[in-house]
Amino acid sequence: MESSTRLGGEVGRLLRQERELRRLTQRDLAMATGIAQTTVARVESGHRGAALPLVERLFAALGRQLVVGVEDIGEDVDRQIAQLATSGIDDRLLDTDVERFRRHIDGISYVFDGPTAALLQGAPVPAPGVHVALLWSEADHITEWLTGRYASRWMDRWQEYRHIPVDPREPYPHRWQTIAGEIHARMCDELPESIDVRHGDRHYPVVPLAELAIADPGVARLLDRHRAGRGGQPAPGRAG
Repeated sequence: MESSTRLGGEVGRLLRQERELRRLTQRDLAMATGIAQTTVARVESGHRGAALPLVERLFAALGRQLVVGVEDIGEDVDRQIAQLATSGIDDRLLDTDVERFRRHIDGISYVFDGPTAALLQGAPVPAPGVHVALLWSEADHITEWLTGRYASRWMDRWQEYRHIPVDPREPYPHRWQTIAGEIHARMCDELPESIDVRHGDRHYPVVPLAELAIADPGVARLLDRHRAGRGGQPAPGRAG
């Protein structure tokens, strides 16, 4: 099985789901299969392509097997959007790292960006990780904060997180895995203009949805897919 953010993530999600249904820990599954717990964790995180025999071995220990099929590109995204559209914003946030990020962030200026900002404004779009805009002028503080949260950094070449320098000034993607969740950063000289979105007693500074739809092609495509799924109704924040 080749490294693939989408496919690897789907396999990891299914494995974690089946394991938790049986009330097993990653350590339990590792012991049952003779596979290192760290390997089980990496497969479940979707950050490492795993060989098919290894994946089959993990599922077999749970009494399950994978079924391979094909579908049109984007159908999986459409299913996620349709499922998210049936739930409220609080339920949607349960499947993200947004609250964990808010609890851990301290003294760093940020604005929620990308699909995270869209989700916080009510758009039922998939938002893996936490997407934020950060300031270059706070690079030292960001590095210190990441180091204190045991951050590892995403490497496109290997399609996984590795323990390499986390300073945003280093020539690597601004994407980190931390105890505060998975963070995707857009480094800026100035933070983008934001609005304050409230959910209950919680406040979220976010890039306005209309601005996201113009500036972020990925978010624009997600909003268009949502609009298409609503029978051609205009998507939130976009002109019809």
